[in-house]
Amino acid sequence: MASGTALIYDEAMTRHKLLWNDPICDIEVPERLSASYEQLQCYHLVERCIPVPAREGSEEEILLVHSSEHLEAAKSTQAMNEEELKRISGNYDSFFFHPNTYHCARLAVGAALQLVDSVMSGKVCNGMALVRPPGHHSQRNAANGFCLFNNVAIAAEYAKLKYGLQRILIVDWDVHHGQGTQYIFEEDPSVLYFSWHRYEHQEFWPSLKESDYDAVGLGKGKGFNINLPWNKVGMGNSDYLAAFFHVLLPMAFEFDPELVLVSSGYDSGIGDPEGQMNATPEVFAHLTHFLMQLAHGKLCVILEGGYHLRSLSESVCMTVRTLLRDPLPQVTGEMAPCLSAIESIQNVRAAHKPYWKWLTYEDTSFLHNLSTKSDLVKTADTNPCRDDEAKITDSNGTDRIERFLELHMKNIVFPVPPIKTATTELKASADPNTFPVHLHVVKEMDKNELEALVSDFHADLVEANKTLLFLGSTLTILDKILKKEVCSGIAESPAASASVAVALRHSLHFGFQRVLCIFVGDTDIMPSTEDGKILIIHVCKKEQTGKSSSKHYVVLNWKEDADGNDFFSAVLGFILPVAYSYQPNLIIIAVGANRSLGISGISLIIGLLQGLAESRILAVIEDTDINLMQSVAKALAGASMPHFGVHVPPTQEKVNQIKKLRNQLQQDWKMLQCSVNDGI
Repeated sequence: MASGTALIYDEAMTRHKLLWNDPICDIEVPERLSASYEQLQCYHLVERCIPVPAREGSEEEILLVHSSEHLEAAKSTQAMNEEELKRISGNYDSFFFHPNTYHCARLAVGAALQLVDSVMSGKVCNGMALVRPPGHHSQRNAANGFCLFNNVAIAAEYAKLKYGLQRILIVDWDVHHGQGTQYIFEEDPSVLYFSWHRYEHQEFWPSLKESDYDAVGLGKGKGFNINLPWNKVGMGNSDYLAAFFHVLLPMAFEFDPELVLVSSGYDSGIGDPEGQMNATPEVFAHLTHFLMQLAHGKLCVILEGGYHLRSLSESVCMTVRTLLRDPLPQVTGEMAPCLSAIESIQNVRAAHKPYWKWLTYEDTSFLHNLSTKSDLVKTADTNPCRDDEAKITDSNGTDRIERFLELHMKNIVFPVPPIKTATTELKASADPNTFPVHLHVVKEMDKNELEALVSDFHADLVEANKTLLFLGSTLTILDKILKKEVCSGIAESPAASASVAVALRHSLHFGFQRVLCIFVGDTDIMPSTEDGKILIIHVCKKEQTGKSSSKHYVVLNWKEDADGNDFFSAVLGFILPVAYSYQPNLIIIAVGANRSLGISGISLIIGLLQGLAESRILAVIEDTDINLMQSVAKALAGASMPHFGVHVPPTQEKVNQIKKLRNQLQQDWKMLQCSVNDGI
């Protein structure tokens, strides 16, 4: 199994710079690279990565995407003087040449290809390439928007040619539409291209009709081009997460990519003068984490935009931390997407319904009367952000965002527990040392320790020796997690219901205010959830007598399809949005008797929920199936999820159940909202 994270950086790419005054291009500065790399050094992340040297992309590799005329025009600039460079730059929209530009652009291409080679050959699991000039605006025959060669598009064509790949996902979270990438692949069903971008009803650059939600691709590529337009500024963490939950991730899991490439622009982050959005750096950690669950973890992140140096560099660091599988910080801010974001999400889903199985039974309709049309922001220097945290300066000229980010990062960056995943001696299943991932084995508490631990808050169990024995593994691992000695853990229990009930009570006694419990299988012991300190999602085969869903106790009747995995829609459309709305301090995932989910479904829950609660997850397993135990251990350790097989769309009955729960609970858990028709 591949491991390690590649980092590609070459100082030579800072030699591309603007030689004359140009108020449009003057934000694309060499410090974008150097500041990002210095911040990685500050956090001691560089030394944890595997350095991979950049190389120049060859002319043959560049010609995979670009015309020979474009290549020759770029090559000709190497010997030009400043006046000649200024003249040829004027032939393009928002681009500048320097005598070193051609060399830097070839290095940017080569760095992207080196990263693809490192990941596809198994030398590393994933990686990031810090490159400039960026690439996603450049078209077959033209430089555009600071971009000379389309680094990510060339990387996709290179991966198809060299490794025979048939499905590549490109995720473009830059705040500008990567129209160059769209044009290159809009008829190609082997590349699924997703872009969200500031659009404002075609008022924001590049101001193209084909950047709107109804541009879904052409010919055989219909359905494989996904545009999610932001029609107002100030979009924040919850808007970005909602776009992933309700648009990108369901499509990506159905598409089943063999490689994921990210056009990683951080001008979609807070403080950026171009984007004017409010997403804070940690949200990029969460977005990265989700993409790591695809393509066996084969993920290549390639830098695009980002023009507020502190916001850019902190966001780069959060991305690399996640690639290194550090626990994720809690995402900050209110977990409720704004109306404009929901409108855009609804229209994208409606536009793509004819092309995707997961949307077959969804009620999707276009929304033409958008709330933003009557209050359209038409000037880039306006600043209607929701919390007034855009790039502004005080009377002393000090950047407020600098101060905000300095304090914010101190609040969210925390020491990583010394142990990733722990367990006790696994009595019934297997020696942990034979597992494909490393598990730290801790000694189980003896009876006296257990009695002392539970006597203060669960005295009725002290006399029940049999029950006490059941609790040993669960409370041993839970105690290590609560004290931050380990990040996550797996415990065996022949009585999962009782063990979980005590574990939940113990967590509250320890001081946690929000504990999420996902219980898979039958259980008749559930603690009270009325005070909101516990949220239980009970996944079971059939309706539970006398139990109905409420805000903090949700019954999800689901039996996985025997011919494939149809549980994606439940996790992405319901469990994940509810969990992110709740923002738990701890997660307990229990598998009891008579479980209705297969191993892949349980692994999916664990893998996707690791972004929450600083990745503090306790798995309590009653079933001693060795394959289940190993899959849970791998998921907790951060290993990429196994291949899930053919995507099976859920039945209409299952879709209706999710829809019913969403309608019932979306006012409480607002991340469920994906349509204005749902009573928002």
